[in-house]
Amino acid sequence: MKKVLLIDDDRLQHRLVQAHFERFGPGKYVLEWAQTYEAGLEKLLEGDYAACLLDFQLGERDGLTLIREAVSKGCHVPIIFLTAETSEGVDIQAMDAGALDYLVKGEINTRSLERSLRYALKLGETLGKLHRMATRDELTGLLNRREFDRVLAEEEERSRRFGRSLGLLLIDLDHFKKVNDTHGHPAGDAVIKAAAAKIAMCVRTVDRVARYGGEEFAVMLAEVDARVTFEAAQRIVNAIAKEAVVLPDGLNLKVTASAGAACFPKDGDAVKRLMMVADQALYRAKADGRNCARAAGEQSAPTV
Repeated sequence: MKKVLLIDDDRLQHRLVQAHFERFGPGKYVLEWAQTYEAGLEKLLEGDYAACLLDFQLGERDGLTLIREAVSKGCHVPIIFLTAETSEGVDIQAMDAGALDYLVKGEINTRSLERSLRYALKLGETLGKLHRMATRDELTGLLNRREFDRVLAEEEERSRRFGRSLGLLLIDLDHFKKVNDTHGHPAGDAVIKAAAAKIAMCVRTVDRVARYGGEEFAVMLAEVDARVTFEAAQRIVNAIAKEAVVLPDGLNLKVTASAGAACFPKDGDAVKRLMMVADQALYRAKADGRNCARAAGEQSAPTV
């Protein structure tokens, strides 16, 4: 059963919408209600809704502002805008803000509401697939380089504003070209997918992992210091080396990786600088024999 959120400060409107939902038939949707801007935004950002019905006027605030704020915070729930306004331009404003459909309250009936929900859900599903294609690496499901750079820039701005640190890891699989040359590209893909899964398991849900290049990965660690950043790098290196990768032909292949760690603002006061010093630490790990992690600005690994 699909959950739909209604954000509307009018109790009568809630009852009317609930009556329409009851006529949809059993097992289709369940309606939840938020009566204020703040409560509606909080529920919407939980991301547990198939769709949202949003009123234009919410006390002294309006639904257009709520849509923009929700979208800016990463909300992808399909939103249907409800308004008593019939003036031209309101529908365009709603769509520009991020709504997928627009209904005038006085014209809503059971059929039009159900049709709008079906349309929003289908369009939302399509847009979700397009968003995933634009932001995710097809092979691993991790963030792609462009999306990681965007997220890292946002996190840098947030860290700078609140005086917090963040960690950056660059990880490169050792001798990866030899894997492709010896075992073929399907084997190389299996190695990359296995490494991606191990890296993702070594970090928290608030962190971000990307396939940054062919066999290179990047990790952003939110609100951590240099010590924790290096520990994460070492943990990832150990996890990749711990178990062999099973190739498509059944062969078990030992895989290792090298990692470079850097921390904002200690090692770099901007993303570009942070990337550079993390890359330098990665190359130092390669020069020190591979299958190890190195921290920015240090000639050897710190004691853990």
